[in-house]
Formats: sequence, structure tokens, C-alpha cells
Amino acid sequence: MSTLESRIGELWAARPDLDAGDPAVVATVHEAIDALDVGEARVAEVLDDGTVRVNQWCKQAILLLFSTAEMSTIELGPFEFADKIPLKTGYAARGVRVVPGASARWGSYQAPGVIMMPSYTNIGAHVGANTMVDTWATVGSCAQIGANVHLSGGVGIGGVLEPPQAAPVVVGDNCLVGSRCIVAEGARLGDGVVLGAGCVLTASIPVIDAATGQELGRGSVPPWSVAVSATRQREFDGGTFGVPCVLVIKHLEPGQGHDKAKLNAVLRDHGAVA
Repeated sequence: MSTLESRIGELWAARPDLDAGDPAVVATVHEAIDALDVGEARVAEVLDDGTVRVNQWCKQAILLLFSTAEMSTIELGPFEFADKIPLKTGYAARGVRVVPGASARWGSYQAPGVIMMPSYTNIGAHVGANTMVDTWATVGSCAQIGANVHLSGGVGIGGVLEPPQAAPVVVGDNCLVGSRCIVAEGARLGDGVVLGAGCVLTASIPVIDAATGQELGRGSVPPWSVAVSATRQREFDGGTFGVPCVLVIKHLEPGQGHDKAKLNAVLRDHGAVA
């Protein structure tokens, strides 16, 4: 992989003068996208110390694909699309269940056991084993979704391609993301997080512990916690207004299984249901 990384780096450095029709250029870019498509490479990964490492060369490969690929017509039954990037195929051989109405772009990865209800997954995204992408959910470009996750109906996971060094959204393993949540701008959910319906989490949204009032950070919900959408009062020149935040209302034991009945009771008490 290091050889492929260096070749993509060379093409990236020379991109102002690249010949988009050069077979060698196209072959190298396609090799990188194929590696993303089958999970041999990924845009970002969580290191042992909890930090996120962005593999910039993977993003560079995607951007090079956009600049070198040509528009083409894709016909799928009665539907017609016009795009530079084809849709994925071969789901059955990969052990992925895809309900009619779902689609994913070439260069995204779905591990065995993934279920895609009518939904959309963009290039560079990585979806872990046994995760469900529920109806009308969107997994944006380069988003990293863990294993055994449920992205509920209408969830919007934001994408990020540029700049190449920018960290994408990262959702840990065993998470439950409630209906109509938005997680964007490189926000992060630790392992085991339950995010109540309708939460908006971006890089600038504060995350607050309900028991202490302490701000735990911005744009990141700690592992094994249950969080809901909330507001906190702030004084402005024009008056006092409720500013959005995410409120951690319960801490779970690490590895504790999600009892949906109990979680729904907790969320209902706070006006949010997963």
C-alpha cells in the first residue's frame, strides 16, 4: 500500500499538469479507489490512543478521480443517471443486503452483514460489519461508521473531502443514532453512544454532562453514553436565547448492551426517542 500511496502523492503534486486521459494516471487512481471499495484502504482510522489519523492520500485519490473521470450515462431499469462515478455492484458476494432504493458509490466500503435500506452512501465512506443504514439515511463522503451501528431513519452523516487533511465524521462501534439526527463537520461519536432523535452534532456544538453541568468538549460525545438534544441559555445584546447543545443524560458501563426498552424509557423522560 505504501507504493500506491507514494504514486498517488506524486500525481497529486503534479495535478496542475496531469493528462486526464493518460492510461497510467487513470490506472493508478482506479487502483486506489478499488482499495477503498474493498476495504483494503480507508480514509481515516482511530488509533490506540483515541486520536483519528487521516490518510490524506485516500482523499487525494478521490479528488483526482473527480478531476480525471468523464461524465457517463448509467441506466438502471427505468432510471437514468449522469455522473462521473459508477454505483457499486456485487453486493451478494460481499455479504451485504441492499433493499431496492438503496445505492452506494464505487469507492465506498460496506463490510459483511451491512444492511442498506433505501439510503445513500457516498464515495470514501467506510461502514462496519452488521451495521444498518436505515431508510433515507445518508452516509456522507469519507464518513467512518463502526460495526454493529444503527443509523436510524433520516439520519444525516455529513461528508468531507476538502481539505484532504480534514478529519471526517467518525461513529464508533455499537452506536445507536436516533431518527433525523445530523452528525457533521468531523464530529465524533465514541463506541456505544446512543444519540437521541433529532440531535444536531457539529464541530462547534458543546457536549455537556447533565449531572455536573461540565462541558465535556465540542463535537464529540464520549463512549458509552446516552445523549439528547438540548439548549443552554446565553446572554446576547438582543436578549437571552437558547443556544443548541448536546446533553449527556446517562453513562453506560463499557460494553454494556443496549436494552432498547430501557433506553427508550430514558429518552422519553427527556423528550427524545431513539
